[in-house]
Amino acid sequence: MYETDFWQLIDDSRIAADGDPDEQADALVERLTQLTPDDVIDFARLFEARFQRAYRTELWGAAHLLLDGASEDTFDFFRCWLIGQGREVFEGGLHHPDDLADLLSDFDEEEDGEAEDLGYAADEAHEQLTGLPLPDLGTPQPAVPEGEPLDFEDPVVMAEHYPKLWERYGRS
Repeated sequence: MYETDFWQLIDDSRIAADGDPDEQADALVERLTQLTPDDVIDFARLFEARFQRAYRTELWGAAHLLLDGASEDTFDFFRCWLIGQGREVFEGGLHHPDDLADLLSDFDEEEDGEAEDLGYAADEAHEQLTGLPLPDLGTPQPAVPEGEPLDFEDPVVMAEHYPKLWERYGRS
C-alpha cells in the first residue's frame, strides 16, 4: 500500500462519516475489510508511523489548548483524530501546531479531537478478515515525546508558543 492509498482511505472514511469520529472508524473498518490482510497490515504500519511521528511536545501543547487539557491518553486519542482529518491537516499541524487554529476553523471541543476507535480500525478489520489479531508491528512508542518540555499550565508559555490557538482557545 502506498501513502496516497492510505490517505485516500482516511479521506473516504471521513467523508462517508460526515466528520463523526466514531462513524469514521466504522467506515474505515468497512473499507479495510475490502482489502487483503497484507494490505490491512500495510495500512496499520502507515497509521502507526504517523501516530508515532505525532508524539511531539509542541503538538501535545496544541491539543492541550484545543481540548482544555490533554492527559497522555487524551493525547493518544487526539493523534488518532488528527490523522483522521487527512494529510493536509495532519502534516500542517505536525509541522506548525499553532496553524491548527486555521486548519480547524470549525473545531468543537465537545465533538472533535478524540478518535480512539480510529486507532483500532486496522486491528478490527484484520480480525474480521482472518479471525486472528493483527500481528505485532514492532513499533514501540518512545518513552517521552519529541521536543523540549513545555509547561502547559503556564499561560505565558502557552501564549508565546501558540499565539493563534491561545487567542481562540486559551483559558485565562
